[in-house]
Amino acid sequence: MKDSFEGIEKFDSPGKGRGLRVTKHFQVGELLFVSLPYAYVLTASERGCHCEFCFTRKEGLAKCGKCKKAFYCNVKCQKTQKERSMSEKLLLIGELESHLEDMDNERRETIEADIATLHQFYSKNLDFPNKTALFTLFSQVNCNGFTVEDEELSHMGAAIYPDVALVNHSCCPNVIVTYKGNMAEVRAVQKMVPGEEVLTSYMDLLYPTADRNKRLRDVYYFTCDCKECKTKSKDKMKLKVRKLNKPPGQEAISNMIGYARNAIKDFRSAKHQKTPGELLEMCRLSLDKMGEVFESTNVYMLHMMYQAMGVCLYMGDWDGAIHYGEKVLKPYSVIYPPYSLNVASICLKLGRLYMGLEQKSQGIAALKKAMAIMEVAHGKDHQYLVELRKEIGIQKGSNLVH
Repeated sequence: MKDSFEGIEKFDSPGKGRGLRVTKHFQVGELLFVSLPYAYVLTASERGCHCEFCFTRKEGLAKCGKCKKAFYCNVKCQKTQKERSMSEKLLLIGELESHLEDMDNERRETIEADIATLHQFYSKNLDFPNKTALFTLFSQVNCNGFTVEDEELSHMGAAIYPDVALVNHSCCPNVIVTYKGNMAEVRAVQKMVPGEEVLTSYMDLLYPTADRNKRLRDVYYFTCDCKECKTKSKDKMKLKVRKLNKPPGQEAISNMIGYARNAIKDFRSAKHQKTPGELLEMCRLSLDKMGEVFESTNVYMLHMMYQAMGVCLYMGDWDGAIHYGEKVLKPYSVIYPPYSLNVASICLKLGRLYMGLEQKSQGIAALKKAMAIMEVAHGKDHQYLVELRKEIGIQKGSNLVH
């Protein structure tokens, strides 16, 4: 194992522990390094659309003749890989942080329940390490696991990339992690100079400082001290309130923030329990309530509008999806940093909806906005860009959404 890729090296980052820094200049969109997964799994709902081994999206995948569930590109992908993955060039899997000493009882009980489930389903087929080692491994995965997403930010699977896990967090990231099949790619979204630390975002940057740091403490056990977290420069914009004849007082604003956070939590809990119609009604009711105090560009309003767009897409309500998507796009473009996949995702969804509804000029404009971001985030030769260029050239008769 070596301590660096070309132009990248491991170092001790003050106040953060291990980290990565660049040893040469990198331009916006330039690839810093790639990493194969140490371990990974395709989301069950994506079977038949993506290869179980390489995560390639294609038609005509071959079903496994033995299990009758998995799909592969070909025999080569289906064949069991015995070689050790080249995913530990900078960091060994055993060196991943587990944060065992930081866990509360609730987190410990959750991991113990997961381990018990693993034993229940696989005890006859696997040789398990001792309980302490297994608990540590689960803890490491919880802190260092990656959700592999496609160009619309739909979940394709989960994976462990030890080398990418070395990249520390910032709410002002200078790199972005995207995926080519099951391989992670790290690209610059800002110009970088020798000695500069490589920083990505571990979370959605839509939310205000307090919300972001609560999430970081709950999941990763640290508080961010980046420039944005120190200055909170975007918080006023993110928490914008309505201009009324009688402006809402601080107590009313605080109460509505509390309501909004609970509404978001309740919606997440209801996703697998309520019907799409019930979920859409939850979105509408919460938007009406929050709209008494918040502007439509307030991030809590934007969150629920984004959820409403997703429900409309699921229900086949294309006009409803466009309605919510158009409300979200402009504020997203201001709130998120440049080359944000959250913005690209909305542009893609809107563009594909417009094209399917024969609104070609609007569709092409939205897809081109997505392309400009994706060429930096994914690289110009990525399969997603190849497909997108074909979409922009498609005339009538294309599918409504993919």
